[in-house]
Amino acid sequence: MKNTKQLGEEKIPKLLMRLSIPAIVGMLVNGIYNIVDRIFIGNGVNSLGLAGATIGFPIMIVMMGLGMLIAMGATPLISLKLGEGKKDEAELILGNGFCLVIAISLIASLTALAFLEPLLRLLGSSDAVLPYAMDYLGIILWGNVFQAIAMGMNGFIRAEGNGKIAMYTMLIGAVMNIILDPLFIFVFKWGMKGAALATITSQAVSAGWVLFYYLTKRSSLRLHIHNLRLKLSIVGRIIAIGFAPFVLQIASSILALIMNKSLVHYGGDIAISGMGVVNSILLFIQMPIYGINQGSQPIIGYNYGAKRYDRVKETLKLAIISATVLVCIDFAVVQLAAYQLVSLFSKNDIELIEYSAYALRICTMLLPVVGFQIVGANYFQAIGKPKYAAFLSLSRQVFILIPAILILSKYYQLKGILIAAPISDFLSFIITGIFVFREIKKLNNNHEQIQNLAV
Repeated sequence: MKNTKQLGEEKIPKLLMRLSIPAIVGMLVNGIYNIVDRIFIGNGVNSLGLAGATIGFPIMIVMMGLGMLIAMGATPLISLKLGEGKKDEAELILGNGFCLVIAISLIASLTALAFLEPLLRLLGSSDAVLPYAMDYLGIILWGNVFQAIAMGMNGFIRAEGNGKIAMYTMLIGAVMNIILDPLFIFVFKWGMKGAALATITSQAVSAGWVLFYYLTKRSSLRLHIHNLRLKLSIVGRIIAIGFAPFVLQIASSILALIMNKSLVHYGGDIAISGMGVVNSILLFIQMPIYGINQGSQPIIGYNYGAKRYDRVKETLKLAIISATVLVCIDFAVVQLAAYQLVSLFSKNDIELIEYSAYALRICTMLLPVVGFQIVGANYFQAIGKPKYAAFLSLSRQVFILIPAILILSKYYQLKGILIAAPISDFLSFIITGIFVFREIKKLNNNHEQIQNLAV
């Protein structure tokens, strides 16, 4: 319980750095993992391969969302129970979460596989792109359970304050994927199927690693067989708290569907391929923010449960500052080196490179405000207020962005789709700022009340 105890005692800057740096490294490695996959597809297959992976992305988002429904629902509960000193209840949540992750991921994968071709056509796949998307998703979906286990259990590891082990989980899978991608695509000439096989093999290794961690004496919490029996009260609480990130992922999938159809209508397959490149880069540059979220979540959850509101406020402020500094650096790099970044995905397709660089610069115009918005929404998730978290997350991905795409594309076609992103970033930043400011006032009041009672 040493790691858990430090969540309530160690100085916040040192603690946040200790938990966030491994998470940031892990998330960056995971981002490299995804980017490398697209780079090898772009250079080892062709631009239609990139379009195939992009078209299938909404399905992958839904699968990740189902994993996050459980992972993000159980993780704050585990942190809160540890903060309250209730280890047995934390282990019960852990066991129920593990069981749910496996069951839901298997059901979802088998359902998607049964309707894969019509789903891909619904998502906007052309006849030229469809074979590539079928080859890729047809294999990825079989390995979805490994991704769900690795992602879900990794969150539980962070909940007990062991960020370094969580980092190793992502590092192992990413390194494995980076090694297998060129082997399967260039050496064995397996094309899209090779890229997919490399991914699910890597995910299986990561899943094995987290299971080994929990089945040995390395963890503060243990995975017991009797805790795998689902309890409706626990399941209900997990789903209630995890509903916000799940809805966000579903919204992201709907967003990807609308964007793909709009891109096909106004720009064809080259626009789909280009947005696949842009999304890969955007995902990568936002990974450090999610790493900060993962590092701050157990600190916020534990201390909120322990009624240490001064530590909660300090963690929130430090996380916001750190995220903002990072995205400002990302903004400068992307605006100055957009052409060089997108060229990594294709050396010879000049049309793809030029469109991708143009799209990347527009989509990241207001990137400096994104760090605050993401950390602010995550705070409410960490303290077990999923409705606020859901609203703030959806404000950026659904309530603003989707209408902006539909409206602006009618007047400005392809450019309208792109400028919808910075508009959404700015408006959601304002909304999140209002909520966070109110929450800081509440934390100040709660802290003063506790101090008065102590006197």
